[in-house]
Amino acid sequence: MGRLLFEPTQGMDLFNEWGQGRRLLVFNCHEAWAYQLRALGLPFDIVVGLPGRYCRDWDLCMRPVPPNSRLISLDQALGSPEPYACLIVQNLTDLLDVRSRPEPRLLILHLSLEAKKFEERSTIEPGRLRDMAQTYLALTGTLALGVTEFKARSWGVPDVVHNGVDPEEYLPHTGELACGIRVCNFILKRRRTVLWHVHQEAFEGLPVRIVGHNPGIPGAAPSHSWDHLRQLLRSHRFCVHTADPRLEDGYNMATLEAMAAGLPVLGNVHPTSPIRHGVSGFLSDDPMELRRYAERLLSDRDLAHRMGEEARRTAISRFPLTRFKHGLLQAMEAARCRRLRATAPPHCDRIGESLGGAVGSGPPAGAGGCSP
Repeated sequence: MGRLLFEPTQGMDLFNEWGQGRRLLVFNCHEAWAYQLRALGLPFDIVVGLPGRYCRDWDLCMRPVPPNSRLISLDQALGSPEPYACLIVQNLTDLLDVRSRPEPRLLILHLSLEAKKFEERSTIEPGRLRDMAQTYLALTGTLALGVTEFKARSWGVPDVVHNGVDPEEYLPHTGELACGIRVCNFILKRRRTVLWHVHQEAFEGLPVRIVGHNPGIPGAAPSHSWDHLRQLLRSHRFCVHTADPRLEDGYNMATLEAMAAGLPVLGNVHPTSPIRHGVSGFLSDDPMELRRYAERLLSDRDLAHRMGEEARRTAISRFPLTRFKHGLLQAMEAARCRRLRATAPPHCDRIGESLGGAVGSGPPAGAGGCSP
């Protein structure tokens, strides 16, 4: 986490003191993120069928339904007579939906405030939305977590639980296809965030496969399943990630997965990129230079393999799934303490209604995150 709340080994011990035998409640928005929860070894319910999502159910093209989990409706979640250990929500709309439940709650911040404004064409200024959200978080005793330091800073919160990958889940990299790959949903809706013009200039005419739900992009298609996605990562030569540093991080969940699978990464220069230029990938703000790097990897399978091994080592050392596990357990304990201290005043519902009017339901989630 960005701010260490407890010793790493304390997380499960503290949780077992009060949460043992209880399920977690998780709102679905980002299957790859929610699939990480299997590392906790805890049972959990996943709320599906929510409005404003591109897939009403769990998207099996992204991940299988996690073990120890059940898919339920929002009505079932709100009406459950059994107390949950913690409510994990993915955006402010979800948080407002669970206001009648008494349990501790975590808000996961997948999208920066700045990206939210551009992608959703929001009319409310980011600073005002940040202030409204922080007021509501304080009144309801909700702990907010960024998935990166950049996302947390954008919303004015100190805590971070980084995404994690398990390299053992990925097949040995072969790179037999002289083709790059980019995994991202709804690119045309997020073209400014993902620097789509840079991608197009750099890779036009080169074999680069777009994987994801992308209406309007010829040839783009989602994977058929998690197994199919892993096969695609295994066989391709490199991964692409471009992002505007003012709106998005220099990596996302798809980037980390590609690195864990042994692919080097091509992208723009970015202060938060985990890639070492010339070692685990290539970074440049010049599209033509990126193109030359892509051509080198397309023509040199051994170079791609060597750089991919460096990327894999980086993913293992910097983004282990165990760190995600311990960080989230710590966060749930902190959320419990915060909820116990919260005393929401009578006007809290009115503040929530104002906040709900400001955020709406949001557009469909992108592969790199979902809409807070």
